[in-house]
Amino acid sequence: MVLFDSPAFEQHEGVHAVYDAKSGLKCIIAVHSTARGPAAGGCRMWPYPDARAAQDDALKLSRAMSYKNAMADLDLGGGKSVIIGDSRTQKTPELFEALGRAVESLGGRYWAAEDVGVSPADLAHTRRRTRYVAGLDGHPAASGDPSPVTAEGVFRGIELCVQRAYGHGLSGVRVALQGVGHVGGLLADKLYAAGARLTISDVNQAAVHAVAERTAARIVAPGAIFDTECEVFAPCALGGAINADTLPRIKAPVIAGGANNQLADPAVGRAVFERGLIYAPDFVINGGGIINVAAEIRGIESGGAYDPAWVEGKLARLMQTLGEVLDRSEAERRPADEVAVEVARARIAA
Repeated sequence: MVLFDSPAFEQHEGVHAVYDAKSGLKCIIAVHSTARGPAAGGCRMWPYPDARAAQDDALKLSRAMSYKNAMADLDLGGGKSVIIGDSRTQKTPELFEALGRAVESLGGRYWAAEDVGVSPADLAHTRRRTRYVAGLDGHPAASGDPSPVTAEGVFRGIELCVQRAYGHGLSGVRVALQGVGHVGGLLADKLYAAGARLTISDVNQAAVHAVAERTAARIVAPGAIFDTECEVFAPCALGGAINADTLPRIKAPVIAGGANNQLADPAVGRAVFERGLIYAPDFVINGGGIINVAAEIRGIESGGAYDPAWVEGKLARLMQTLGEVLDRSEAERRPADEVAVEVARARIAA
């Protein structure tokens, strides 16, 4: 499928393919929109089976960042970068410096941050070649790893959804947590501290056992997490977890988690709604991390310092927005993801 015919293209402003022979960098930087400000979104490193899969992921993630930044009321557009490669074996300082040169070539239209397979330590090498990197340490505006703020937002969103569904807090609530990486692991800690009972899965056995040891979680195989008896299903791994095959197996009345692009397609969102489930649209509930990154960009651009109060204010307002989306979904008898996309597009257009 060629670029402009891809269902995920949706009027992207620019899609940049980058190759650096010396470092081996193969990267796609997708800029969906700069209507609200420079595009911002993480850099993901993943062993995609082919360039088409990488392109499709970059487009979907970039579009989702436009929506996410709009729903968080940030002066940022949406973009994303993906590196084709195995983050366990193919990372080098030279590779991330080459990424920095690619980001710099866009002249500030795109700000990079960490995502799956990429850490702040990796992006420190990128920062050597461009100023347009956020989520780092070592300067007054530094916000550090955005994962803790993402996890905090998802935790608050789950609390909100459980309160709507059951009229009480998280104590005793059974949560099936798919993926316990940077965000999922921190979310597990927060849920456990609030009294939730966890069932967890992850392809990374070291991570899943470490989380289980400190949260008393029950471990199941990755494929079995969809069959768990629970009140909340929290997808925190890769996209497309909720699809035509997995949705009938999910027993939870609430779906709320940190992964991007959780729904395989809009038809699945409609099916979620028709089953009467409460669904927290991913690009709303998981916006905490980009709020944290935005605070750093804001500080860098103004010459100021990181402002935690500004972050907290934006995060609190984001939870209000999530509640408003769920209210409209119920009142208008429409899927929550459909409502959220409509709101995001209106904010971008304005």
